[in-house]
Amino acid sequence: MDTQEILQKVRKVEIKTRRLSANIFAGQYHSAFKGRGMAFSEVREYQFGDDVRDIDWNVTARFNRPYVKVFEEERELTVMLLIDVSGSLDFGTEVQTKCDMVAEIAATLAFSAIQNNDKIGVIFFSDKIEKYIPPKKGRKHILYIIREMLDFKPESRKTDIKQALEFLTSVSKRRCTAFILSDFYVRQDFEQTLIIGNRKHDIVAIQVYDRRAKELPDVGLMKVVDSETGFEQYIDTGSKKLRMAYSRYWNNRQQSLCETFSKSNVDHISISTGEDYVKSLMILFKKRS
Repeated sequence: MDTQEILQKVRKVEIKTRRLSANIFAGQYHSAFKGRGMAFSEVREYQFGDDVRDIDWNVTARFNRPYVKVFEEERELTVMLLIDVSGSLDFGTEVQTKCDMVAEIAATLAFSAIQNNDKIGVIFFSDKIEKYIPPKKGRKHILYIIREMLDFKPESRKTDIKQALEFLTSVSKRRCTAFILSDFYVRQDFEQTLIIGNRKHDIVAIQVYDRRAKELPDVGLMKVVDSETGFEQYIDTGSKKLRMAYSRYWNNRQQSLCETFSKSNVDHISISTGEDYVKSLMILFKKRS
């Protein structure tokens, strides 16, 4: 894409995702993703029913009558988007490719975050850390992130989620909310790293997949290519036995993935490129609320 095409696409994504985050997710995001806890706000005179543990003894001694500390929710969050930019995300047989849907979901989350005065950072990863954008606030920062998502050219086409999680843990010293956006086509086990990462941070997994990943069409001889390794082969999709084995492989893989998230205590959703991702995000937000 040339510069003009990129800017037009950025604008299109911005218009759609800003409207979604403003009209649909208003309030849902706030209640689903909490701040860091309670922060000191002020002191006031003690009232009947106040918790005696909140008494500020220094102020009480100064004025010779009891005063209590008042706390309020510390709302500001740091949100990290861990975005898979490996080769398998380029695939799509529905309305859009997986990487296009990931970009829209990430932009929607980003606009929801800045409406709540949260900071947004991004980690682009393949089987290595491709790019790190430190957390900042503001529309200009988000437009930069969207432009990068739409036009980013990774050096590698493979995937390693473990690397991304380890980098998150090392670069984010304070607790943050982290969204992993990926199709989760991985060969390395990342369960233990996910468990460790979720102890320090609040991690949410969003899987984006194409329906052809779970079922093969009956179209006879078909050439298939592994987009991450480049391996090519021909398969006979006219074989019912092959199509059943393919579906069985998908189901087993999904079951294993769900078990990984469950053991790691990580909230997750799976969204097809042919589905409305808004409904899935709403379900996720309501579940967390």
